[in-house]
Amino acid sequence: MPMNTTIEYEVTGKYALFSEVATRIGGEKSSYQVPTYQALRGITESIYWKPTIEWYIDEVRVVNRIQTEGKGIRPIKMSGGNDLSYYTYLKDVRYQVKAHFEWNDNRGDLARDRNPAKHLDIAKRALARGGRRDIFLGTRECQGYVEPCTFGEGKGFYDDYGELDLGYMFFCFRYPDNCGDDRFTRKFWRVKMRDGVITFPRPDDESLDEFLVSDKKATPRFTLGRNLKSVEEES
Repeated sequence: MPMNTTIEYEVTGKYALFSEVATRIGGEKSSYQVPTYQALRGITESIYWKPTIEWYIDEVRVVNRIQTEGKGIRPIKMSGGNDLSYYTYLKDVRYQVKAHFEWNDNRGDLARDRNPAKHLDIAKRALARGGRRDIFLGTRECQGYVEPCTFGEGKGFYDDYGELDLGYMFFCFRYPDNCGDDRFTRKFWRVKMRDGVITFPRPDDESLDEFLVSDKKATPRFTLGRNLKSVEEES
């Protein structure tokens, strides 16, 4: 894709909870110290998404100091009534995100919808309005807010902090619609933050650890003119 397809935005919230299934044993939830690639991709797709494109998260900048807060929560039990669980949230979060989109090469049937300038224009307009869908910071009870920004602008708590090893973390899911086959996998990696910035590899990078979840997941289908508008119709 020859032209620039990058957006830069800031996302803020009072609380965030970025977790993975393995960290929810016994109903307790504890957040990672920083957002996962999957969570940031979900936020970006909430700003603007179509099956024609695939968003890639390039970098995230942690602006505020990493702080946690524990809360006693009474979730509803499937059998009725309430239970008592303790969740550990991140509090007062602020991140700057740089992301770009590329064509989803597995959706050749949507080639007529590949107009990069119009997709980028719609994405920026959606961002200026706070996104097309509600923004959640890892979980539904953690509301987030997005607005355009210049990545790296302003003072951050971890500026000139050096390298910080954040350990082994969940990276993302890879769905059949992205992989081009029937496999549904999840990926993990070891996270290192330098001066408050985390630079992400691509989801197909061989350095990521991959684990198969399912090889029989159906791919959702969208068809232009039936259940999907073209970018020209939207703009």
